[in-house]
Amino acid sequence: MEMRLHVVPLRLRHTFTIAHGSTDLQRNLIVELRDGELRGFGEASTVGYYHNDADGMAAHLEQVRAVVESTPLDDPASYWDALLPHLAHDRFALCALDQAAHDLWGRRRRAPVWKLWGLDLAACPPSDYTIGLADIDVMVAKLRELPDFPIYKIKLGAGDDLARVAALRAAAGDGPVFRVDANCGWTCEQTLALAPQLAELGVELLEQPLAADDLAGQRRLFAESPLPVVADESCLVEVDVARCAGLFHGVNIKLTKCGGLTPARRMIADAKARGLRVMVGCMTESTVGISAIGQLLPLLDWADLDGALLLRDDVADGVRVGHDGIVRYPDPDSLQGHGLGVTWRGLHESPATPGA
Repeated sequence: MEMRLHVVPLRLRHTFTIAHGSTDLQRNLIVELRDGELRGFGEASTVGYYHNDADGMAAHLEQVRAVVESTPLDDPASYWDALLPHLAHDRFALCALDQAAHDLWGRRRRAPVWKLWGLDLAACPPSDYTIGLADIDVMVAKLRELPDFPIYKIKLGAGDDLARVAALRAAAGDGPVFRVDANCGWTCEQTLALAPQLAELGVELLEQPLAADDLAGQRRLFAESPLPVVADESCLVEVDVARCAGLFHGVNIKLTKCGGLTPARRMIADAKARGLRVMVGCMTESTVGISAIGQLLPLLDWADLDGALLLRDDVADGVRVGHDGIVRYPDPDSLQGHGLGVTWRGLHESPATPGA
């Protein structure tokens, strides 16, 4: 097995802003695992507030190239366990490697990963579409660009938040459901004041309104909020699921943060056993990463798979979110549908390693 690394610059359709900052260009890392003619792909996003970058992730993978290429890939979970001691310090890089391992594993077995897991696509939740934080008129214009989504996820946390949601509700009409993500931008008192009014505007949940270390505020919010509260920044890796029980009503699992599909599946099972509802969300990423998340869709209560829709350019075909929020998969009986369903296009890629 051979590993190749690609750094891909992904231009966004619009400046994307959350409470943590803004971006127009995303440089992500794509890991490719080759076995003869078979190729598996995985992706890791760069996220400024987690202090990672594509070149750093590539360097970490280069340091363990011999282990990556010599470890048997009979089962992705066993492969992940073998690589964890070498990459525990960089879960983002481990995520890209784990996704590529799943893609290659499925291609070797000539079946989609979701099917190999024994899942069924008959009853999958739709994806939301994210409206990044901006001036009110800009946020309304973004919604009107894709007016047919059943669910919109609204980024807040910069003041005038209620006015933003009210303006979006006026533009959207009564049909779509709203979700609000403040990315740690509110206080407990602020959240409790806003929550009843947000509920009246058709908001169904609040994602991570408080800072992850505000445990006292979160306990109060869990007890008093009229809307369910979902952990994001408070739920990074497997051990965090237990910590969220009794503080949150649900968890949003990010593959990049936890280290890939392998730990994400365990986190989903743990969360459900504890009575927590489950969302899996994306970062700003291409169809490579979205296709990986799509394998988990039958296990989820809520889905946030819109990352590739935020891009002006993409580097792959595969699992796609339509403008109606429905997640569509390649034909599972075709070569394109095997593994994660990724077909690599590689637009604007730059090699991260010699010969990549």
